[in-house]
Amino acid sequence: MYAPYLIFETIQLLMHYMHEVWLGLCQTEVIDNTLNPDFVRKYILDYFFEEKQNLRFDFRLEKPLGGIPGKKCGTIILSAEELSNCRDSATMQFCANKLDKKDFFGKSDPFMVFYRSNEDGTFTICHKTEVVKNTLNPVWQPFTIPVRALCNGDYDRTIKVEVYDWDRDGSHDFIGDFTTSYRELARGQSQFNVYEVSNPSVFVLQHCVWRLLRYGIPVRSNPSQSTSLHYMNPYQLNAYAMALKAVGEIIQDYDSDKMFPALGFGAKLPPDGRVSHEFPLNGNMENPYCNGIEGILEAYHQSLKTVQLYGPTNFAPVVNHVARYAAAVQDGSQYFVLLIITDGVISDMAQTKEAIVNGAKLPMSIIIVGVGQAEFDAMVELDGDDIRISSRGKLAERDIVQFVPFRDYMDRTGNHVLSMARLAKDVLAEIPDQFISYMKSRGIKPNPAPPPYTPPGHTHHHTQI
Repeated sequence: MYAPYLIFETIQLLMHYMHEVWLGLCQTEVIDNTLNPDFVRKYILDYFFEEKQNLRFDFRLEKPLGGIPGKKCGTIILSAEELSNCRDSATMQFCANKLDKKDFFGKSDPFMVFYRSNEDGTFTICHKTEVVKNTLNPVWQPFTIPVRALCNGDYDRTIKVEVYDWDRDGSHDFIGDFTTSYRELARGQSQFNVYEVSNPSVFVLQHCVWRLLRYGIPVRSNPSQSTSLHYMNPYQLNAYAMALKAVGEIIQDYDSDKMFPALGFGAKLPPDGRVSHEFPLNGNMENPYCNGIEGILEAYHQSLKTVQLYGPTNFAPVVNHVARYAAAVQDGSQYFVLLIITDGVISDMAQTKEAIVNGAKLPMSIIIVGVGQAEFDAMVELDGDDIRISSRGKLAERDIVQFVPFRDYMDRTGNHVLSMARLAKDVLAEIPDQFISYMKSRGIKPNPAPPPYTPPGHTHHHTQI
């Protein structure tokens, strides 16, 4: 079951006045010498639909602190935001050149503060670097931060960075600031990640090291566990098999010989345990074809017994696999449809976008069926119904992706498809237009209709009207 998250901030002073409520739940870090603390530590609260939880948060709550009669104790500001399902983590390292000298004796003691922009336009602190003593050219240690802490999974959300000169009494001197985004940072060390701050004492901040970690589930769920979408229940089909059977039985009738190449991605293969994102389900590299949907299901079940499911999850290899076949037959005699069944996790979004943009020029379409209860924001983005997909500034020639969440067609038990007719309609809805748009763009016209069949010994009579 999909569980949204709430992230909230609190302050340590609250512990003194609401000890019985907060004890054992959370405690912030200590910030010295300030009456206006801005705490970095966040607290993630799981939400369970099926359980009773006596908690209620507004997106922003401001309350006066009490506890001492007749004395104003200050104000607590509590903010909450639903977290995205993004599981990426970023490791970064920064350095700076020619910082402003703030100390009368010696040089500055600089540190950086990162702020995430909120939906209401405010900013929330999300990370502080260590202080580098007595230098105008600091090199900070690498740090790792969840992407949803930086931008809540929104690559274009503003990230603000401020640089201060540390003072023992807490009155840190402001040196300068700049803004960026996760999308810009993800470009790595380049001219795009060199920044000048707005402070008159101009300095340049260089983004030195960038690497992206994918840590959703390094080793994917075991098919022998009932919580896995690949769980092999002896009494009923799992989510993948159910989706494959329901959708496959619809589209298989558009293939003349019913022989389908079936590929898997995201698994360690025997005997050496190498990770592959383009392996035949039947184990035959020379002939990956399966006979009909039943043949694919049999190969799928056998593969679960021999391979180890493993992350990351890359789509681009299988998209490029089909694209290679499509590129060899562009005369209109064949059209390829790739069916991808996925739980929504994708580790190579940029490469997949590029593969789809390149595939849009070829006689191919892609159907993506999402199984499980995860968020499918990435799949919706690939669909491109609202915004045409692009890569490296290049727009896809045409929309070739259709995404459907399989759960929309299941009953409440999750064991039966409600309407095969509606499923068929939605799965295949865009294929005819995609097919025709390719043929028209290449000037390919339908072949003349074959002459009517005349049985031996019979003369075909034409009737004129």
